[in-house]
Amino acid sequence: MHYSKIDFKDYQFSYSLYGEPTQPRILFLHGFMGSGTVFEPIISQLRDRFYCLTVDLPGHGKTRIIGSSECYTMENTASALIQLLNRLEFPPCFLVGYSMGGRLGLYLALHYPQYFPKVFLESTSPGLKTEKERKERREKDFGLARQLVTGNLELFLSHWYNQPLFNSLPQHPEFHQLLERRLQNDPIGLARSLTYLGTGSQPSLWDKLQDYPNPLLLMVGEFDPKFRAINKEIRDRAPAARLYIAEGCGHNIHFENPELFARAIARFFSESSN
Repeated sequence: MHYSKIDFKDYQFSYSLYGEPTQPRILFLHGFMGSGTVFEPIISQLRDRFYCLTVDLPGHGKTRIIGSSECYTMENTASALIQLLNRLEFPPCFLVGYSMGGRLGLYLALHYPQYFPKVFLESTSPGLKTEKERKERREKDFGLARQLVTGNLELFLSHWYNQPLFNSLPQHPEFHQLLERRLQNDPIGLARSLTYLGTGSQPSLWDKLQDYPNPLLLMVGEFDPKFRAINKEIRDRAPAARLYIAEGCGHNIHFENPELFARAIARFFSESSN
């Protein structure tokens, strides 16, 4: 596995490229506690047709933040990713985002639509609608961040994957390997990501959905009722959005059924937009 690094301002991004530059391009954004490597089983099925870019987001993988904690916010992370794409001469490109990476991907799509002609979001959300909801979520996220810094990462993972949205995940035969990869994370980096890029800290994107013009595919798991409801509402608000419910899957579809996930990506990005 070959990683590349690129430095600018307060960021040192770790990224990987797969496939041929002449092919249509896809940017992949991972979820909380993941890294760009989580998409390798997907990319192995796509790299003969697409040129794929994975990036370790701030607080994750091999990416390093040189500046202040403000570098972790959604606005600043999005701006830094646009600079990274420009440096790599990667735009325009398709975008795939999962969970936290999906929230960031939606922010990018809404604020930089000219960069991303089609967007594929897995198990994502436009954020919380009211300041009261955001305040309550921030307090919860800050508590989890303190646990990460002062506690035991293995215990944190046990509690994290005990959430209802991950009910189907522990049944997966490779769940133990997933936990082992998560244990490689830096708890301080995760805590900063949770504090500044968490759902409670991100700006609400709900009011911008009705003006989004580009094709948007929303993928959610059959066993993830919370995100099914959220994504049905996104579909109803965004004019060009479609909803795909993945049977037999929970929140983390790309891990639970990578073949289904890769086929859905290839089909969506190969379709004519007309």
